[in-house]
Amino acid sequence: MTRLSLIALSSALAISAASAQQPASKPAMDPGMHMKMMMPMNSDSTATKGYKQSMITMMSGMPAYTGDADVDFMKQMKGHHQAAINMAKVELANGKDAEAKKLAQEIVTAQEKEIATIDAWLKTKGK
Repeated sequence: MTRLSLIALSSALAISAASAQQPASKPAMDPGMHMKMMMPMNSDSTATKGYKQSMITMMSGMPAYTGDADVDFMKQMKGHHQAAINMAKVELANGKDAEAKKLAQEIVTAQEKEIATIDAWLKTKGK
């Protein structure tokens, strides 16, 4: 066996051994588990309850897909933007850090403007 063959063989064996030592992948999460984890709990802080509620509201309020990429994009983004506004309002009501609160206010302002743009676009399309 040539020296090059030995190097190739030993490299292949090293890679194979390293792969065998990798931890097993985690089992897939129950699809309903994510929603259960978002449910507010009595032990959650007021802010955590607010963040969880904003996510539940977003997920349960997402419109059905129409098959039109443009309409679906606009409608789905509107839901995401509204959730961002709701989360930012939780920060404004409960946060302590001035920089985080400043960003939250900027998010409210920007997302409200974008929702108005989306609404106007949907209106022109009769949606």
